[in-house]
Amino acid sequence: MAELKRLQDRLDRLETRLYGDRPLQAAQFVDAVVKIQASLGNISNKRERIKTLYKKIDDLMKFLDPQYIDRIDVPDAMKLEFILAEEEFIHSQVHLLELVKKQQPYLESEHIKAVPNYSSKVQALTQVQIEEQDQCNAITEDVTKMLDEYNKMILLLSKQFVQWEEMLTKFEAAKQIKPSSD
Repeated sequence: MAELKRLQDRLDRLETRLYGDRPLQAAQFVDAVVKIQASLGNISNKRERIKTLYKKIDDLMKFLDPQYIDRIDVPDAMKLEFILAEEEFIHSQVHLLELVKKQQPYLESEHIKAVPNYSSKVQALTQVQIEEQDQCNAITEDVTKMLDEYNKMILLLSKQFVQWEEMLTKFEAAKQIKPSSD
């Protein structure tokens, strides 16, 4: 009986935490949940497909279990087919593993083991490189602007020289025409 009392107290505390001092809303909520459960029960009883699905839920859960594949007893011929299908991949992995084993003395060298000691220096150098790259980008932008201005100035000067050339040609032509008319 004491266990039932403790369970009721826990339930009361839980309801108080969920609904606060609004027991009327709690009753409405519980009624709504009961109605929904009854509706789902009625629907499932009327539908054959849903009934068969409920019957197969255990099988479905068993098949969805990630460890199910480990429990399947696969014939040796099927295992052999799996291995043969992946033969190229297995050979490539063996080749890569042999390469790693050949390189293992280099990987275990003192130079590689000392890498963590240099990480702060590398970080500082990285920061310097980033700053210098930003400076280079700024200089590149400035040079690009200057080249654009230079090109505009040369274009304007070229146009001005062309105008002067045309004027000079006109004056020379006019000067040559005057002496011949005298």
